[in-house]
Amino acid sequence: MGLQRLCRLMSRFNSYKRTNIILQHLKMSNHTDAAAEVLLERKGCAGVITLNRPRFLNTLTLGMIRQIYAQLKKWEQDPKTFLIIIKGAGEKAFCAGGDIRALSEARNTNQKMLQDLFREEYILNNAIDSCQKPYIALIHGITMGGGVGVSVHGQFRVATEKSVFAMPETAIGLFPDVGGGYFLPRLQGKLGYFLALTGFRLKGRDVYTAGIATHFVDFEKLGMLEEDLLALKSPSKENIADVLETYHAKSKTDQDKPFILEEHMDKINSWFSTNTVEQIVDNLQQDGSSFALEQLKVIKKMSPTSLKITLRQLMEGSSKTLPEVLIMEYRLSQACMDTSEINIHFHQSSHVVFYLSREDTKTTR
Repeated sequence: MGLQRLCRLMSRFNSYKRTNIILQHLKMSNHTDAAAEVLLERKGCAGVITLNRPRFLNTLTLGMIRQIYAQLKKWEQDPKTFLIIIKGAGEKAFCAGGDIRALSEARNTNQKMLQDLFREEYILNNAIDSCQKPYIALIHGITMGGGVGVSVHGQFRVATEKSVFAMPETAIGLFPDVGGGYFLPRLQGKLGYFLALTGFRLKGRDVYTAGIATHFVDFEKLGMLEEDLLALKSPSKENIADVLETYHAKSKTDQDKPFILEEHMDKINSWFSTNTVEQIVDNLQQDGSSFALEQLKVIKKMSPTSLKITLRQLMEGSSKTLPEVLIMEYRLSQACMDTSEINIHFHQSSHVVFYLSREDTKTTR
């Protein structure tokens, strides 16, 4: 009888042990999957960050943000790391923003996760801005929202003929965050206000001309540029800038093509030089040109609350430091999550990233 009991206990123990092993394996698998969303590698003289969700246009998750921030801080203190490169896997996107579906789900089920996501993303944006090592973003393909946040605050941003920049947040009931209140009002004239309120897309060399990118390089040369950067021996910031400038100078793609908004900039500066959305709408209506009416049509599709928040955000941000803007934007983000009108837009736009990517292949604005 004692032997049978012992056998039963041993059987239960072995079953318990197997279950634990399976659970541990599942945990390890989940960790591996999460880690695979972003690759963090030391190559040559550089730390290389690869956003690795090409099927989802390399959209950012909270796990990715945490991994990038932790590694950025390590590389910043590592004497063998002289520069940091960030790029996106695949050829379609650098990063199309935050994971909208995850945000939408978190809004309904996990408020703390939502708070953590915005807070930690903005902390990462600030860390990129203050990074002590040269930070180079290769913004090939779609670069929107959160993708702008992990690139535009870096010292160097390299666009290609396939780059697509936009801050489309007013279409999804939010506002152009990730430091948009800092860098957008600092673009030429009222260009940043126009981009923020309309979500207008800049493509190719226009991303450089507008001041979003610091350099422009042909896509077919981007791999060679990265190799040359990695091969540098204990480079200074000037050495890195020289390599980037060499590739930039060699690119002739669309070199003589005028900026897409060049003929409209005087009017844009006039239309958006006002303190209210209502006056901007009036300005567009009174102008009556086809371009003005096209922008009016776009603006009327946006969340009215988002438009008002965005205009005030940029006006306030024009005289603030980046840390001050990010604090302001965090408070705004949490307030937006509690706004019924914005929640409706946000819920209806859970697939906005994929919509934008499909539309971008067949239309131009």
